[in-house]
Amino acid sequence: MPVVQFAPFSSLVQPGFWHELTRLKIDILRLSDESLTVNGSYSVGRSVRDRETGQDVALGCNLVLGAAAFEQPSQVPPMSVAIRGVFKNYNTIEEFKVADKASIFNEVTNDININIYYWFAFPAFVAKPAWDISTEGWKAADHELNASQLTSIFESLHAQTKPFFLFIPMDEADVFFASDSPDSTIVGFLDPSASPDNPGWPLRNLLTYLQTLYPSKTDGELPVAGRAWKSRFGVVASGGDRQSVKPTAVGWERHPTTNKLTARMADLAPMMDPTRLADQAVDLNLKLMRWRIIPSLDLEKIARTRCLLLGAGTLGCYVARTLIGWGVRTITLIDSSRVSFSNPVRQPLFDFDDCLNGGKPKAACAAEHLKKIFPGINATGYNLSIPMPGHPIPVSSREQTQKDVELLEKLFDEHDAIFLLMDSRESRWLPTVLGAAKNKIVLNAALGFDTYVVMRHGARAAASAPNFQRLGCYYCNDIVAPTDSLTDRTLDQMCTVSRPGLAPIAASTAVELMVSLLQHPDGAHAPPPPPQSTTANDIGSESASNSVLGLVPHQLRGFLAQFRTLPVTGAAFDGCTGCSEAVINVYEKEGFAMILRACNETGYLEVLTGLDKLYMEGDAALESVDWEEDE
Repeated sequence: MPVVQFAPFSSLVQPGFWHELTRLKIDILRLSDESLTVNGSYSVGRSVRDRETGQDVALGCNLVLGAAAFEQPSQVPPMSVAIRGVFKNYNTIEEFKVADKASIFNEVTNDININIYYWFAFPAFVAKPAWDISTEGWKAADHELNASQLTSIFESLHAQTKPFFLFIPMDEADVFFASDSPDSTIVGFLDPSASPDNPGWPLRNLLTYLQTLYPSKTDGELPVAGRAWKSRFGVVASGGDRQSVKPTAVGWERHPTTNKLTARMADLAPMMDPTRLADQAVDLNLKLMRWRIIPSLDLEKIARTRCLLLGAGTLGCYVARTLIGWGVRTITLIDSSRVSFSNPVRQPLFDFDDCLNGGKPKAACAAEHLKKIFPGINATGYNLSIPMPGHPIPVSSREQTQKDVELLEKLFDEHDAIFLLMDSRESRWLPTVLGAAKNKIVLNAALGFDTYVVMRHGARAAASAPNFQRLGCYYCNDIVAPTDSLTDRTLDQMCTVSRPGLAPIAASTAVELMVSLLQHPDGAHAPPPPPQSTTANDIGSESASNSVLGLVPHQLRGFLAQFRTLPVTGAAFDGCTGCSEAVINVYEKEGFAMILRACNETGYLEVLTGLDKLYMEGDAALESVDWEEDE
């Protein structure tokens, strides 16, 4: 009688498995080299018909690993059998090369599990002596089984797929084999091999299992029915006395090219999506930062923060670049100007081609370049003008201006953090009002020649904090309303003439301030650190700030000439033209009508906030003083 030849498994690894393994390694495993459970599956063997010869060609006897391989419990496709293995992780290629493969294999086969590495193993017991197949070989199952038997088997398989079964329920096997049932018992199995002559390896383990547990029932012939696309039937028999000791096992997968027992290398480049690879790689530095230095850093909160940048110039470009470095995934830019030839050398999101033909709209162009840097970013640009006090709105433009304000209000509602990065002082007024009214995180950055200010606007008090001391906004230190600062100014007065290194410093500082604020348990209501908490030893200490990144100051004023940064704290001013309750309440009631008056009527904001009375009181105080004429 010829010896039964079994078709070994071939590993079929889907790209999703490698993506999930990369995420698991970086986020969870890190340097751990403990073994993990991995789940695969195999289905019935498949074959294809050769058009020229008309013969059936068996496809690979595949064991599949997909993206859900590490999930517990695992999901398997219909008409597939779940199979569990062991995943052994190594941190270096040297460790992998010197690993004791025999020891690993023996350890796994003691538990009759599948051990899956980059080098796959499919443990299968060696039958000594080998199983024999009858001289008739494998035959079509319908030659040996009647139609009702086959129909019953297939209906049972579709209802609940099982790898092995008898013509009785499998859970009654112990009773069945213990009874005086006939010796000729038909055993069924789901066969991953489509070869007409070689059943898959699951059968060799099944036969060893039956031989070990029920030796008296398997000493003679054992009818076996395999289920592939076309069912087959065969009678296998013991080739002699079975050994009583535990059988040895084989199963390391041979290299498909050399047919040698050696590790395989997967060339992932042609099957990996570059966008998906970038999505995993861009945050590697952040994850290593959390892994090595700050385990409590909440990267997910940063990634979820939707940022609105008002201004896509020098500050806007550098802020956007730093935001994507921190893993922010949603960035929206607003600007009303176009890219000019002087921009690309100072604004890193533009190049020479963007200046041609009158220049591209800055906001949309900057968003386009962000997507080129990282395709996974959700970046959008809007060409939008912001109404400003001191710049009257003509009747012909009011309808369009109202639409622009409505869009701006909508964008404020849809975003969490607002960056004010415009050129003029008065352009920051309306965003300050909106940020205060909607209680958003507002970050402000402004440049001088060699100085800068970066600050967060104070949030309105929460109902649960009646004694909360509100921090000031950009206008709280002034006792004058914003007016036209651009008309009749020289070129150097209209543009921000700054040292080239100042903008990236200020922009990065603004982003870092936002991130520190997000990590603070009180968020936008985080109190500033006390004045004495400015030394290096205080940074990151619990007494200085509850943020895991250290201090969360109110204002930072930088002086590049001295290479010095000064933290400043300023309280909110109840007569502020930007964030006072008087301004916010009128805006909430009147909306665009209030904005229109602020832009068109000189002195409106002073009257609204009471600054006009403050001016009169100051003048009266000066007049009441008896000045010495000689002095």
